[in-house]
Amino acid sequence: MIPYLDLHKINDRHRADFESAFKVFMDRGQNILGEAVTDFESQFAQYCGVKFCVGVGNGLDALRLIFEAYKVIGKLKPGDKVLVCAHTYVATVLSVKQAGLTPVLIDATEDTFNFDLKALNELNDPDIKAILPTHLYGALAPMNEISALANTRNWLVIEDAAQAHGAKNQHNSRAGHLGDAAGFSFYPTKNLGALGDAGAVTTDDAQLAEVIRCLRNYGSQQRYYNKFSGFNSRLDELQAAFLTIKLPQLDQDNARRVHIAMRYDAEIINPHIRLPLGRYHGDHVYHLYVVRTGYREKLERHLQRQGIGTLIHYPVPPHKQEGLTELGLERHPIAELLHDTVLSIPMSPVLTKEEVDQVIAGLNSFTP
Repeated sequence: MIPYLDLHKINDRHRADFESAFKVFMDRGQNILGEAVTDFESQFAQYCGVKFCVGVGNGLDALRLIFEAYKVIGKLKPGDKVLVCAHTYVATVLSVKQAGLTPVLIDATEDTFNFDLKALNELNDPDIKAILPTHLYGALAPMNEISALANTRNWLVIEDAAQAHGAKNQHNSRAGHLGDAAGFSFYPTKNLGALGDAGAVTTDDAQLAEVIRCLRNYGSQQRYYNKFSGFNSRLDELQAAFLTIKLPQLDQDNARRVHIAMRYDAEIINPHIRLPLGRYHGDHVYHLYVVRTGYREKLERHLQRQGIGTLIHYPVPPHKQEGLTELGLERHPIAELLHDTVLSIPMSPVLTKEEVDQVIAGLNSFTP
């Protein structure tokens, strides 16, 4: 059986280093916001090419705290509108909603799985104050176009970089350094994954970083003195230590993902399966490899019989979720089509050549 994702195998490569880091953690006795968090923040900021990194509890909090901090600074106010692609994970929308802002969904395109740029350009609403592009599946959003439009409309640009650790644009700038601020998740399944929940904010804005440092720790700069009404969302010391161990291997792991994606692109030749748009210039790090088919359930069952695991990212779009009825009744037909037809196949830096061979054979042998 080829599991959709073998986290044990991914992390077992670092077992000895993890055990050493745990011993250091125990010996230091510094359990919250200590040296391990500071070390990781410094190294991840340098990796992303930004001045500041602030470790937080998870990826959702990373995005929400950016919005909360902009409210404190005065660049956003409750009710302001934030643009979000309708084809995304629900956390992207929740981060806006939980910060007291208004998510405005824009449909996707079939080729990119991302914002319909024509629809963005046609917007003329003075209440829109920010745009939240998601680097979905590991592919950078069209940031050149988004940034150019945002400059003309005076929108803040906040990256949802939860799936794009290490992705680079044509100027060699990485995800996390392509907008005013970015939120990262280090959920265990990510390209750079912790062994539990973890997240971070990256930015070049010193004021924003300082406010987020306060907000993540109850709003306090000094213990028991609360400058703001804050939250409890701190990157765990132990997870920070684990992430610091894994960070040096991220680029190598991403290169392996790209190599596997190139094989999938070249060797999956089933006319009933639509492959993603091939991109090998660094702007896609293949957190997921997502195919499309009008026969998804049949393909899932076929691959299961072949011993190949799959997953759907994601079966229900945000505007169709029972808990988000306030998003309204407006349809987003391309996002709905994508959610009905996407299927993620195995993608991991620890897949062997033989396993990749088996996945390709399984997909090519499918008939509806």
